[in-house]
Amino acid sequence: MSLPGLGPVLGARILGEFGDDPHRYVDAKARRNYAGTSPITRASGSRRVVLARYARNRRLADAVHQWAFCAMRGSPGARAYYQALRDRGTGHQAALRQLSNRLVGILHGCLKTGTTYDEATAWAHLRPST
Repeated sequence: MSLPGLGPVLGARILGEFGDDPHRYVDAKARRNYAGTSPITRASGSRRVVLARYARNRRLADAVHQWAFCAMRGSPGARAYYQALRDRGTGHQAALRQLSNRLVGILHGCLKTGTTYDEATAWAHLRPST
C-alpha cells in the first residue's frame, strides 16, 4: 500500500493476481513477464523491433496499466520517468508500459526485502548527480 497509485482495491487486485506464494517468481524479470510489461525484442539482421508482450495475464496487465496511470499523479519520480520517455519520442501507451514495467520491478523489490516504498530510492537514477 506504500507504493504510489495503489489504493485498497487496486492493490488487492494486483497482489491477488500475482498470488501469495513468495517463491513463485525467481526474479523481477519473471514477475514482469507474467504481468506482460516486459518488452519482446525481435531482431533479424539489421532490423530490430520492440513489441508489447502478447502472452500475459490480461487482468493483471489491465490492473498494472491502471496503476501506472495513477502513479503519475501520486509520485513525482514516476511522472518524471514518464515525461522523460515522452520527451524521447516514446508514445503514450509505450511510455505507460515502460513505467508499469518499472513499477512491477519496484514492487518485486519491496516484497522480496519486506520494505516499504521509498521515493528517493526508487527514482534515484533520475536525480542529477552532484
